[in-house]
Amino acid sequence: MKILVYGAGNIGSLYAARLKESGRDVSILARGQRLEDIREYGIQLEDYVTGVQTTTHVKAVERLDPGDLYDLILVVLPKTAISDVLPILAADGRSSRVMFLCNNAAGPGEMVDALGGESVLLGFPGTAAVTHDHRIRYLILSTLEQPTTIGELDGSRSPRIKVIGGVLEKAGFPVAISPNMDAWLKTHVAEIVPTACALYMEEGDPRRLSRSDESLHLMLRAIREGYRVLHAARIPITPAKHRIFEWLPERVIPALARRMVASDTTAIKIG
Repeated sequence: MKILVYGAGNIGSLYAARLKESGRDVSILARGQRLEDIREYGIQLEDYVTGVQTTTHVKAVERLDPGDLYDLILVVLPKTAISDVLPILAADGRSSRVMFLCNNAAGPGEMVDALGGESVLLGFPGTAAVTHDHRIRYLILSTLEQPTTIGELDGSRSPRIKVIGGVLEKAGFPVAISPNMDAWLKTHVAEIVPTACALYMEEGDPRRLSRSDESLHLMLRAIREGYRVLHAARIPITPAKHRIFEWLPERVIPALARRMVASDTTAIKIG
C-alpha cells in the first residue's frame, strides 16, 4: 500500500515514521524548514514510556501534484486547515481513499462536496506527541483508553476500512472501527472542550485540577450539557460506554476524573 501522510506536525510525523518502519511505502508532505529537516535528519522519535529513540527516513514531498497516485492519503492537519487543502486533494483526482484524522464537529459535508462520498473516510488519532529536544516524544494510547478510531461514512465494516485498520495495527497503533464516526467526533468535542476549559481554569496544571473539586464538578456539568445538546440533535453518544458520565452520581465522578488527570501521562496528552 502506497501512503501519503499529508501534514508533518508531531502526530503526522509519528504515523508516517511508524508506517514506514512497518514496511509500507510512505511519503510525508511537508513545507519550509520542516521539509528540509525531514530530508536531512529523518523523523526522530522518542517513546514517552520506554525512552527508546529512533530515526526513520521517510520520503518527504513538498506538494501533491495532479496525477499523483496513492492508495491512501492520511490528512493529519487541524480542522482549520482542511478547507485550504481540499482543492489540492480534489485536483489530484486519482487517490480514492482520503482519511481525515482530525477534530471535526462540523461533519464531513465540506469534504464530501469536494471529493465525493466514496473517497472520504473519517478518523481520529490514538496518540499524543510533543516536541522535546529536537525529537518528537510520543505516547500511543491503549485500546481501553482511546485507540486510533476510524470509520466509513455509512458506518459499515467495509473491506477497505478493515485493510486500513490492519495496516495501522501492524504499525503499532491499536485500532477501533466506529459504526458512527461522525457521532464519535461530536462526542469527543463535547468532552474535550470542557476538559480543556477546566485545565485553563487551573493554569494548565493537571495535578492542580485533580485537587479542585469545583473545577472537576464544572467540567462534568459542561460535559453533560454537551451530551444534552447531542441528544437534542439526535446524535448518539459514541462510543456508548461514555454515557457513564450521564448516569453516575455526580459525587462519584470527581474521584474518577482525579485519577485520570493526575496520571503520569496527562502532561503529554494535553501537549
